[in-house]
Amino acid sequence: MSESESESMSWLMRDIRRARKQGPDAVARRRGDRLADLVAHARSASPYYRELYRGLPERIDDPTLLPVTDKKQLMDHFDDWPTDRDITFEKVRAFTDDPDLIGRRFLGRYLVATTSGTSGRRGLFVLDDRYMSVSSAVSSRVLASWLGPLGVARAVARGGRFAQLVATEGHYVGFAGYSRMALEGGGRSKLLRAFSVHEPMAKLVAELNDYRPAFVIGYASTIMLLTAEQEAGRLHIDPVLIEPAGETMSESDTDRIAKAFGAKVRTMYSATECTYLSHGCVEGWYHVNDDWAVLEPVDADLRPTPAGEFSHTVLVSNLANRVQPFLRYDLGDSVMVRPDPCPCGATSPAIRVQGRAGDILSFPSGRGDDVRLAPLAFSSLFDRMPGVELFQIEQTEPSTLRVRMVKAPGADADHVWRNAHDGLTRLLADNKLDNVTVERAEEPPRQGDGGKYRTIIPHAAA
Repeated sequence: MSESESESMSWLMRDIRRARKQGPDAVARRRGDRLADLVAHARSASPYYRELYRGLPERIDDPTLLPVTDKKQLMDHFDDWPTDRDITFEKVRAFTDDPDLIGRRFLGRYLVATTSGTSGRRGLFVLDDRYMSVSSAVSSRVLASWLGPLGVARAVARGGRFAQLVATEGHYVGFAGYSRMALEGGGRSKLLRAFSVHEPMAKLVAELNDYRPAFVIGYASTIMLLTAEQEAGRLHIDPVLIEPAGETMSESDTDRIAKAFGAKVRTMYSATECTYLSHGCVEGWYHVNDDWAVLEPVDADLRPTPAGEFSHTVLVSNLANRVQPFLRYDLGDSVMVRPDPCPCGATSPAIRVQGRAGDILSFPSGRGDDVRLAPLAFSSLFDRMPGVELFQIEQTEPSTLRVRMVKAPGADADHVWRNAHDGLTRLLADNKLDNVTVERAEEPPRQGDGGKYRTIIPHAAA
């Protein structure tokens, strides 16, 4: 899996358990050594980092010595960023333009994932096997800690099946990783099935009722829609664990999910750039997996934010991915570090996240009820649409969507709009919302506080 046999999956699992058992000092040593190793590798093999780190000390195990990066900078310097010099923007873009290649190995070696992120700007990311194995090892440890022996036994009794709610019409990391597992086989592939968040709710409910998963993992907004279906009696599944991800949830949200399904609810805060960044605890905090990741809350001047205060943004370093290093990467979210020890007993940093709230759109159906659609249904549609540099969908009236776009350089604005209009019209028709009007805006997307572009704006928030 990795460049070193010493980092096999079994070694990773043992090392993660050993680090937690040995305590924070042992975790910190591993983190410092891994950061120093990754910085040295990036300097030697990536022209972008070689220039960016010119003049810095030879060994760096303190992330604050490094300059900050972000998606725009890295994408603007794409061809100089990877440490594998066979990787180019044109090759990756051609790969992601082909849906038949989802989950297949790019250049025979790598997983490719795309994302629009909170800013609406598309990212093209290349992930190596080391990253995927670290992510899998961390996830396995976290799952075991969430369930405990009794929970594991209950999950086995229910067949141990995982339902993964993902966007299935693009190279998103969840579906790309699932597709690779399905293509390459193995025992785990027999217990995991992907369900498309693009499907009409009635069809998704019927499929889940037939599958009867022990675990439900996926986008928080879709899980909230399924919770309403479970409460109404149309969905009737009995999972052991529900894991919402991708969007911030309130305590009342997680309590509602737990009550509706009679299951444990544990959340995750992560990103394509670092899928194993943190995991939720019983107290409702996220704990950073800090042996393989660095998380730095900072203010607008990139100075450390004191514990107990929400940051302007957060910088993340992924210590596993060596092919496209993410070092002091501005993720764009506002987080707060807990100033005292978490009552759950975990010693890793505990954080709360203020960003990433999912906005569910609710439309009158014309039949006396409402149809609710998760924001991912819209954002993933635009993310895979050629020619779109930036987008924003605002629900200006209950049955009206106004679409603001910035086209990519060289793209024909009218052609891009026709594709956007046709895609949105099909999405709405699939959900029996032919009464909803789609308008083309002449103005560009509006920036919110802090300079971010909110991609989905419901009517109540407009």
